[in-house]
Amino acid sequence: MRVSVVGGGIAGLTCALSLHAAGFEPRVSEAARTIEAVGVGINLLPHAVRELAELGLADELAAIAVPPQRLSYRDRAGEPVWEEPLGMAAGYQWPQYSVHRGRLHVMLLAAVHERLGPDSVRTGRLFQRFEETTGGIRAHFLDRTSGEPWVEEADLLVGSDGIDSVVRAQLYPDEGPSNWNGVHMWRGVAPYPHILDGRSIVVAGGTPGAKFVAYPIEDPVNGGDEALLNWVLEVRHRQPAEPLDRSNRRITPTEALAGLADWDLPWIDLETLAERSSAIYEYPMLDRDPLPRWSFGRVTLLGDAAHPMFPMGMNGGSQSIVDARVLAWCLARERDPVAALRRYDQVRRPTVNAVVRANRDAGPEAITARAAERGGTLPDGQAEKIANRYKKLAQATVAQVNTHPSWTVPRNAPDPTW
Repeated sequence: MRVSVVGGGIAGLTCALSLHAAGFEPRVSEAARTIEAVGVGINLLPHAVRELAELGLADELAAIAVPPQRLSYRDRAGEPVWEEPLGMAAGYQWPQYSVHRGRLHVMLLAAVHERLGPDSVRTGRLFQRFEETTGGIRAHFLDRTSGEPWVEEADLLVGSDGIDSVVRAQLYPDEGPSNWNGVHMWRGVAPYPHILDGRSIVVAGGTPGAKFVAYPIEDPVNGGDEALLNWVLEVRHRQPAEPLDRSNRRITPTEALAGLADWDLPWIDLETLAERSSAIYEYPMLDRDPLPRWSFGRVTLLGDAAHPMFPMGMNGGSQSIVDARVLAWCLARERDPVAALRRYDQVRRPTVNAVVRANRDAGPEAITARAAERGGTLPDGQAEKIANRYKKLAQATVAQVNTHPSWTVPRNAPDPTW
């Protein structure tokens, strides 16, 4: 079965690997002319790491990532509010990883090329629209190099083309623009000595728009040396009268230092951090309303195209990876591809929609928000209750991740009749 995957990001490439492992023929079309190791840090939670490991990528991932052992919530003065262990330190059978997004992207691309062939990802192909045919899909693209139209025939189409998904826009033409909560994220990566124990993700501050986040995304070559540190400063701005600037503008060093001036964290020199950052970019914090349906006939949505969410709880990329695995499993288990896409929708959408809604209320980072309101730590057990409730709705507790049956399609499973 031929599957046209629109979008060659982390979600789209994982989708291609998952479909190939299940015996299908995916082809990825990406609008960017090249795929390069750009971006900042991303966290992969154990439920996502399990899926990549079961795709045979455990060693490749471990080689480019750092396994954090602790999540440390802190107040604006940098003092601890609450902490919890992460990954295998928390009892998961798989680690959590902090990794440079570009390195993860390139690693997945290399795996796709190795397993599916060098022509399995077509870049410079801008998706325009699709139409259903008798027993299939016709996808229309624009070749950005030649300017010529390009058409692909497939059995199914998967829209994994991000928060501004053109596939989603065709399915929901009246949806309108994404939602902005008034917060911008200033994101940078800088060479810097490890902070605290070198295995901590630090979230300091209070409500969205008044937070600082930092974590390492590589280890130093020699102990005590510098290594890449990912950092995020959230700043709140007024809603603009004109359309929101989505250009991801570059923040000047002077502007960055001014934004960091109100922070005084004893375990990090923020001025040095900003000065060492090769570039700092501004990203609006965006999501979209949860959808009542992802799958329409032979077309479905996956990743940020299906469920863009505010970045609370480190769940966006991880949920996209699980999407890909569940989609492949459903296609392998159902004889009717339309029924398979419907089953995928029914399995994944309620869970991820719940995460989108929870993230609008700060997700697990409600811990720092409530501590800021109280002016101190929370009553005994309250932080654990917030964190555990969020993990449960995301299907990411230790028990849920460790005991869930694998989404891997057995090699001796009978092929569906299409």
